[in-house]
Amino acid sequence: MIPAVMPTYAREDIAFVSGEGAYLVDSRGRRYLDFGSGIAVTSLGHCHPHLVAALRDQAGALWHTSNLYRIPGQEKLAQRLVDASFADSVFFCNSGAEAVEAGLKTVRKFHDAAGNPERYRVISFDGCFHGRTLATLASAKKEAHMAGFHPMPEGFDQVAFGNLNELKAAITEETAAILVEPVQGEGGIRPADVEFLKALRATADEYGVLLFFDEVQTGSGRTGKLFAYEWAGIAPDILSVAKGLGGGFPIGACLTNERATALVPGSHGTTFGGNPLAVACANAVLDVMLADGFFEGVNANAARLWEKTEAIVAAHPKLFSGLRGIGMMIGLQCVAPNTEIVAKLTANGLLTVPAADNVLRFLPP
Repeated sequence: MIPAVMPTYAREDIAFVSGEGAYLVDSRGRRYLDFGSGIAVTSLGHCHPHLVAALRDQAGALWHTSNLYRIPGQEKLAQRLVDASFADSVFFCNSGAEAVEAGLKTVRKFHDAAGNPERYRVISFDGCFHGRTLATLASAKKEAHMAGFHPMPEGFDQVAFGNLNELKAAITEETAAILVEPVQGEGGIRPADVEFLKALRATADEYGVLLFFDEVQTGSGRTGKLFAYEWAGIAPDILSVAKGLGGGFPIGACLTNERATALVPGSHGTTFGGNPLAVACANAVLDVMLADGFFEGVNANAARLWEKTEAIVAAHPKLFSGLRGIGMMIGLQCVAPNTEIVAKLTANGLLTVPAADNVLRFLPP
């Protein structure tokens, strides 16, 4: 018999019933240290008092009106994101995949409005992950994810991650944008070199294409800054963010600079995106993250975590061969199968997340 919940996940036989800070408690009363954060989502931990209060207050006032009307909390959140980033405008949605899709539509709309509709192709990088919609699957070109869903949407090319020469050789008169994760998350915590990111900005300018950063996983403080692009001292034209933005409440956003703000009334939309509940949570997250000293604390905690994790890697060469990442986004390169290590850690009360390239992810709050 098929289960009532469609079996798209091989779920652990664990049901969590409560959480506080970095800890979760299951239905049997067992306590776990959460170094997965719901796959980099619960950025401020579980049941942060400020987030709980903000959600309760909004739930008692108004849940939903749709984007047919002004949403004051949405306007406040958009302005705060603009003030804290490269962006001039923000589109709100419900998830990371939707934020990437909004960016892909922005890319095409931008070139079409400029009189260049033939420029529609997007270059991505091997090992990337941009979501589970058909277009985002097509951009990543991972056969295991595409199997059974062919034919894929057209318009995506892929080159080696970090290879500038291969990227430039792939640019044609049909190229519209470069899509990159500053740190590949699902791909195995593979950080892009800062000089490579700077070169992407220069290349995009040279060839007249848009630079699109997917910060669904790296955004909202995960790397020690609000957005990972800040480490390179450059700015993209488009950026997608989700996961940690709502601290656990579903919300995504597509940020654009003034040049790339191409979407107009009727060109894109969403029923639930940026509704009062979602933006109340995201504004509460920013209250905490934008407060003085927050990122200094993140980076201090990250430095301590890196020091301790490096010692674990050095002490167990039969299990781990290396460490990579940035901030609170740490990848342990495993010698033994990463899924086996994840299972052992779970059995001992530590929740972690596997990734490609036989990597184990630490993504604590």
